[in-house]
Amino acid sequence: MRYLNKLIAAAGLAMVMATSAYAETVTPQDASQYVGSSVTVEGVVSQVSRSGGTTFINFGGRYPNHVFYAVILRSNSGSFSDMQSLEGRQVAISGQIEFYKGKPQIVLRSPDQIELR
Repeated sequence: MRYLNKLIAAAGLAMVMATSAYAETVTPQDASQYVGSSVTVEGVVSQVSRSGGTTFINFGGRYPNHVFYAVILRSNSGSFSDMQSLEGRQVAISGQIEFYKGKPQIVLRSPDQIELR
């Protein structure tokens, strides 16, 4: 019984930590204020494009006028399918925000980081 209680407590703690990892949801326009933080960015995808095996999911305008983007590097592209279907849809992207060439971005490593809303 003692083992079962510890197991249940550990599972509960793991669930709380998993849901709080990306607990804060922000707009693409506000993403630059959260550089270094793990958040969820939610908005309408303006454009999905590919260049040299890298996929870009732009929010808040088309390239080069977008305000935020998610990027799938060529090394991870095999894990993702039909990204073009996201264009024009309400999408939530979760992960750590970083700056790249003056724009906030999240690097996607797993399809679990993308959620249709």
